Amino acid sequence: MTRALASTPAADGFRMPGEFEPHAGCWMLWPERPDNWRAAARPAQLAFAQVARSIARFEPVTVGVSAVNFSSARALLAENVRLVALAHDDCWMRDVGPTCVVNDRGSVRGVDWHFNAWGGLDGGLYFPWDQDELVARKVLQIEGLAHYRAPIINEGGAIHVDGQGTALVTEECLLNPNRNPRLGRRAIERRLRDYLGVSQVIWLGKGVFNDETDGHIDNLACFVRPGVVCLTWCDQRRDPQYAISLDAWERLREARDARGRRLEVVRLPMPGPLRMRLREARGLAARAGAKVREAGERLAASYVNFYIANRGVLMPLLDPRTDSLAARRLKRLFPGRRVVGVPAREILLGGGNIHCITQQIPAPRAL
Repeated sequence: MTRALASTPAADGFRMPGEFEPHAGCWMLWPERPDNWRAAARPAQLAFAQVARSIARFEPVTVGVSAVNFSSARALLAENVRLVALAHDDCWMRDVGPTCVVNDRGSVRGVDWHFNAWGGLDGGLYFPWDQDELVARKVLQIEGLAHYRAPIINEGGAIHVDGQGTALVTEECLLNPNRNPRLGRRAIERRLRDYLGVSQVIWLGKGVFNDETDGHIDNLACFVRPGVVCLTWCDQRRDPQYAISLDAWERLREARDARGRRLEVVRLPMPGPLRMRLREARGLAARAGAKVREAGERLAASYVNFYIANRGVLMPLLDPRTDSLAARRLKRLFPGRRVVGVPAREILLGGGNIHCITQQIPAPRAL
């Protein structure tokens, strides 16, 4: 492993770019855990392979897989998807992979957050997580990028930025005592400023209802471009998501970004509500230290959990009643990109979606 830089991205003139800025490529991890992915993870692997194949139409894709599953993964993945042997505990590359930062001279570096499986021994989703803790540094070493070791527990799905100094986060996640119990709002903001190169942090309240990540922002709201935010929306007043989305809407409408602009907020419909079916729950293997998934459990489904690729957008297909409306709105928001829908229920059953299983590497800017 390479030694971490002693400074911070902000001190060195680096910032986290918006996800809509150019990519050098995308990283994913292969789903393997039979306690989190039903039927020995085979249905999830087919879904991941389709996501990788679809993204590879727009930019290079690399998938990390354990040595024991290398051959079977190679057989399922498209030929133009690069496969590397990479040990991991589960496949949430957004959260265990690096957050990359760039500077005005065209350089790219990575931020390596501490990771505790979304809560450690206080509500975390599995134990141990020691292999996941190493993934970001391994990816950065393979990519040949210098890295910073951030002094807080954080996940990539807990942050969204506009690339112009503004970050979106939720109180439910970043202020949860199972992450950084000794740090308050101001201390967390200070570290986000240091490691993301932002000057303005917009705090929303809770994340999507029953999101097991403790309310990641990437399931609730994201930047489409500077000044424009997508928000998952629920019209049913009796649904617990209604109050969450309304509160987020009001906060976003009152907020100003780092350049003093009001935000345009575009609503994406909430699918469902969707729940885990009995046959899906029965397909899981029990394992000590892992979250138990049960039939009837509400799934934290959201169309906001999409991936922006070069010239493309990969959106999850989750509910025939709302898929088309969500796709139409995304097409209006991304007129220069092709919106591609991928069946994503099998990913959702494991606790996340397309954005959660991907992590972009920014393209170095040509000088």
